Amino acid sequence: MTHNTKDYGAGTLSDQIRSRVCRGVNGLDIHYLEAGFENKNNPLLLLLHGFPELSYSWRKMILPLSKSGYHVVAPDQRGFGATTGWNNSYVSDLSSYYQNNLVRDMLGLVSALGYEKVKSVIGHDSGAGVAGWSALIRPDIYESVVMMSAPFTGAPNIPLNTLKNLTTTKDPVADIAAELANLKRPRKHYQDYYRTREANSDIMDSEKGLPTFIRAYYHHKSADWKENKPFPLCSWTAEQLAKMPTYYIMDLDDTMPEAVGKHMPTSEEINTCEWLTEEELKVYVSEYKRTGFQGGLNWYRSGGSSGNRGNLELFSGMKISKPAMFIAGKQDWGIFQRPGAINKMKNEVCTHMGEIQLVDNAGHWVQQEQPESVLKLLLDFLGGID
Repeated sequence: MTHNTKDYGAGTLSDQIRSRVCRGVNGLDIHYLEAGFENKNNPLLLLLHGFPELSYSWRKMILPLSKSGYHVVAPDQRGFGATTGWNNSYVSDLSSYYQNNLVRDMLGLVSALGYEKVKSVIGHDSGAGVAGWSALIRPDIYESVVMMSAPFTGAPNIPLNTLKNLTTTKDPVADIAAELANLKRPRKHYQDYYRTREANSDIMDSEKGLPTFIRAYYHHKSADWKENKPFPLCSWTAEQLAKMPTYYIMDLDDTMPEAVGKHMPTSEEINTCEWLTEEELKVYVSEYKRTGFQGGLNWYRSGGSSGNRGNLELFSGMKISKPAMFIAGKQDWGIFQRPGAINKMKNEVCTHMGEIQLVDNAGHWVQQEQPESVLKLLLDFLGGID
């Protein structure tokens, strides 16, 4: 998967943002975008993308943050983009994708860049998980954390009083599968689907092609799809989960391209979409056409594995004590897809978190859909850290 990163971004990035590769980090050659590198005294901000995203997903944040006096680094994480050294097959050994190893990837990058401290680790979607774990495991390095779109609920508990009644921690996604399939309108959880062997080929070989899939997926989860009107769910039951759109709770027989393809934006909606232009879309298409999606899909497979959960039990009971902030789009279902998660994050896991920040006219891709609002929130937060 060798790749020339010189022209990364296909002319859509400012020439003040440079594309580089840091070699030999935890078995990876990590590609990253950066700005603000000229001043070696600038504090470091580490921006972590989610799925199906790239370092490029931070394109609207990197330069403005750097102009406020920060060295801003946005890497392609393991399994994504121009970073190499990861296995992009449907691997049986998922340990390289365990959360603790994803944290290790980023810790190695920070060290390779010559930093002992990070002003803030800022993660979106599944990148919010890596950011949360980074702040929880290494508070000596990460001085603050910002999580976007995906609430961080901390470590699984080690079950108490199991001497006589042995219990095991179950994966809730796998646990709900039968209940969803038995609904009057049979359904399945999107993470369950993303863990299947067929998911990558379903997407890569979809009938209407990769550009159509990515455009439909991004549109469907954005505020541009007017039916995104999220609300808290009462419980982790099939009936409650089925209230979410089909990009989360899919019809049982659909592939993801089929699910989102039913909500493809009109030509007018595409032409007027300022947060994801056709030229910007081509960058995602080009990168994913080259790598496929299996690397990112392996994150979902790892997340549901007993090995990953077992590793994370080591941190049972630990909290994030550093300053924390959570940002999401007001039209984003992601904050409610796990009932109770956002309250657990704020009231139990993070001991130093302010008000939840919901940005209007933004769905799941909050830092792309409403970059100016997100930038203000970030700068206000960073400016308040001692």
